[in-house]
Amino acid sequence: MLQRIQSIYLLAVAIVSAGVIFICPLFQIEGKDGQWVYATDNLVYLSLFLGSALLALTSIFRYKNRKSQFVLGRLNIILNFFLLGFFVYLSLNVSGETVVSEKGIGMFLPIISIVFLVLANRAIKKDEDLVKSVDRLR
Repeated sequence: MLQRIQSIYLLAVAIVSAGVIFICPLFQIEGKDGQWVYATDNLVYLSLFLGSALLALTSIFRYKNRKSQFVLGRLNIILNFFLLGFFVYLSLNVSGETVVSEKGIGMFLPIISIVFLVLANRAIKKDEDLVKSVDRLR
């Protein structure tokens, strides 16, 4: 059923991962007159964010198979942790002069996605437990 709460959470992840990345900057580069870097400026950032959005949208429409929906949510969490780790490594690069001078709100978007994905997986698990308890009564 598409009207479940996990669909709303997964839709929020898709909006954050595919829509907000065009608005919020990731970080500001020191040497280029304070130029802000967006996710669209680098193909790696863009592909990871869009991959997260695609996984979330795929998971929404897998509502008939809750186990695969749960697994897709876990894969999306891992992808967002990888993206977050990539940003942390980039911001904490200690080899000589740092390139990142100021962090933008876009670096924290994977955290927002992870929170929504955990809430969605919790709701999926609750639905699965409810179906199992009803099956025991038959």
